Amino acid sequence: MKNVKSKMNNSTLKVAIVHDWMIGGGAEKVVLELHRMFPEAPIYTSYCTDEWRKKLDGKAVTGYLQNWPFPALRKYVPFLRGWWFSRLNLNDYDLVISSSGAEAKFIKVGRTNYQLQTTNYKRNVKRPLHISYIHAPTHYYWSRYDEYLRHPGFGFFDPLARLGLRVLVGPMRRWDFRAAKRPDYLIANSSYTKNQIKKYYGRDATVIHPPVDIKRFSKLPTNNYQLPQNRNGFVITGRQTPYKRFDLAIAACTKLNLPLTVTGNGPDHKKLQRLAGPSVKFVQATDKELASYFATAEAFIFPSLDDFGIVAVEALASGTPVIAYKDGGALDYIVPGKTGEYFKDQTVESLVKALRTFTPNKFKQEVLQEKARQFGPNIFREKVSRFINDNII
Repeated sequence: MKNVKSKMNNSTLKVAIVHDWMIGGGAEKVVLELHRMFPEAPIYTSYCTDEWRKKLDGKAVTGYLQNWPFPALRKYVPFLRGWWFSRLNLNDYDLVISSSGAEAKFIKVGRTNYQLQTTNYKRNVKRPLHISYIHAPTHYYWSRYDEYLRHPGFGFFDPLARLGLRVLVGPMRRWDFRAAKRPDYLIANSSYTKNQIKKYYGRDATVIHPPVDIKRFSKLPTNNYQLPQNRNGFVITGRQTPYKRFDLAIAACTKLNLPLTVTGNGPDHKKLQRLAGPSVKFVQATDKELASYFATAEAFIFPSLDDFGIVAVEALASGTPVIAYKDGGALDYIVPGKTGEYFKDQTVESLVKALRTFTPNKFKQEVLQEKARQFGPNIFREKVSRFINDNII
């Protein structure tokens, strides 16, 4: 069995990393950590911002969509992304790791172990091992198709997005399903995603949670003090799109006249401002300011159904409990009465009930931060290295 650590040190394991696009978000943080594990590996991606090129030390390799004359429309061409990824020649590598919530998994590296096992062929040729880290079965084809039709989230271009989805969803679902059969092994970012992979792709997956920058949000001394101390009100952050359900937090806190700080921006920003009462304030926050908002709030409100939810773990790292909708990735880190509380339904009434019964002084910063440390980058690296060691041939 090959040892990945020694292979990395000796530069004998030739690795390629593939990702949908590099523009910012939780999925990109996985790629950044993979880059730190394999610093010489190229990162193949459909397009990449200048900021991320610098973060990846110039290792990004992009296709024709990078210089497309209509960059605002790149989101509407999944078939072009799929076409580009499927035609990459990666056969000279020993290991290919795709990080995908969309089309990166469309890559081909020859007949896979999974296909060999299910078609009674024997593997007798050298080819790369393909491991795919799945952030979610592609949302706009599967679990959130209807939601994307109602709220594509592209503002002026919404009608174009709806038309594209209706026309392409059939063939793209079939292509996406076939592509999900290609990797030798699948990794899921949460137990929820593992179940979604089984539901839509009919495959098993191993759960390895994404890396969370714990240190950035854990500057306060760890101790046993109970909340609140110098804490007041609630906080919510993220991209303000319909599926994030900022509206639930804003409506519930407005109804109860509870202080709520809303950070971030997005296509729903003006709509949410109109919904908000006097107890709700909107701010733009730097990373440092966001950590401060987390650390001074009684709780972070997490009303969306998220595949994992890195931002909620960041709140835990700040020593702040999370009030979360009881579904999705939150099920992997919210322990009622220990790290937060759940509300059962994605409704204002259900969240109002949870806020009324929320007791902040039962939570201890040490317990919250200890839970967050289970999702640190070092844990991610260890688990990924062990997974590769256990499966590479």
